[in-house]
Amino acid sequence: MDRFDSVGAQGEAGAQASMVPGLTVHWHEDLAQIPAGAWDELVSPLDGGTPFLRMALLKAMVDSGSACGETGWAPLFLTLQDEQGRIVGACPLFLKRHSYGEYVFDWAWADAHDRALARQGQRYYPKLLSAVPFSPIPGQRLLTHPGLSAAQQLAVRQRLLSTLAERCRAQGLSSAHVLFLSEAEALLAREQGWLVRQGVQFHWQNRKPEPFADFDDFLASLQRDKRKKIQQERRKVRDAGVCFEVLQGPQIQQADWDFFARCYAQTYHERGQQPYLSDRFWQQVAGALPDCWVLFVASQNGQRIAAALLAIDPVQKVAYGRYWGALAEVSCLHFEACYYQPLAWCITNGMRRFEGGAQGEHKLTRGLLPVPTWSVHWLEHEGLRHAVADFLMRETLGIDQYKTELGERSPFKPEDQCP
Repeated sequence: MDRFDSVGAQGEAGAQASMVPGLTVHWHEDLAQIPAGAWDELVSPLDGGTPFLRMALLKAMVDSGSACGETGWAPLFLTLQDEQGRIVGACPLFLKRHSYGEYVFDWAWADAHDRALARQGQRYYPKLLSAVPFSPIPGQRLLTHPGLSAAQQLAVRQRLLSTLAERCRAQGLSSAHVLFLSEAEALLAREQGWLVRQGVQFHWQNRKPEPFADFDDFLASLQRDKRKKIQQERRKVRDAGVCFEVLQGPQIQQADWDFFARCYAQTYHERGQQPYLSDRFWQQVAGALPDCWVLFVASQNGQRIAAALLAIDPVQKVAYGRYWGALAEVSCLHFEACYYQPLAWCITNGMRRFEGGAQGEHKLTRGLLPVPTWSVHWLEHEGLRHAVADFLMRETLGIDQYKTELGERSPFKPEDQCP
């Protein structure tokens, strides 16, 4: 534990942090050390906080053996506490031995680092990583207590960032990375010397000010060729005799979770890989967060053949397309299970946004539009930092051009043609 009661050598970040009296820094290898209610108090108001930043899900990741030291995700969570011991800032953190399951790729950085420095005993891994394991969910990562003033929240975020860099220096770590954080947090990190990286995801937004009435209303807003393509794909699934059952929250029984876990694992086994998330994870999170899941189960000739799982934030009215798998091949079944069924459910239930996950330009023609994502990176070695900064400058130009091109390919009708 480190104490930051005064300004002194801590610099500007320490001066700002002193706006919260008696601020102390705590590192947690055991998540049981962090009161779940105190952590969730920071998370519950956030867009993107439920369910992915809730302590129940993060703890299930660790306790199930999915994200733990044995799999290269050693938890090292950070909390900042005020003089009363109240958690006023936090960051989900892992000491990573690799870059799997992150969706922001730095393998080339690791290779360049080790080619240059391995003979001197310096290695890229382990690195310090703030992320939701295996889930590219955009949202805040520098968590602050909602009872703090805006100035105090800013000070706490600054302190969190500087603490990450200090930890790397103290432990001889090559780097710290914060993935899929908010744009405001990325800009704050840039002010503190972190490198900023952009990405693109595809999200569906419900219509404003008048939400879509039903899926046909949504289809009517699309250009004719896009609408016909979706109709054709859905017809192929129906003609194959596939029907869907939609189960929400407590309606999902253990047998349903078991079937879904089997389908989920199948997608990895087909590629010769082990699933990131274990069967034990699904058992734990089903009981811990029962109201945050919607399961779409596909059947053919009376037999279940596929399943897709949607995570939801019922308060913020946001849905996240996450996981799926199939035990039989049916043309266009993936699109139906992972996009059209969830979108129809979102419209019926008044959801305002559906996030389709990482990458996937094919989502554009299905009504999901490009949105920017952000990550920030602190690199200890000056030479590597300059090389990565140059790479990111060129990559950002490419991303900007890509977003412009995507914007010119909107699947929706011009506004004057919309119903």
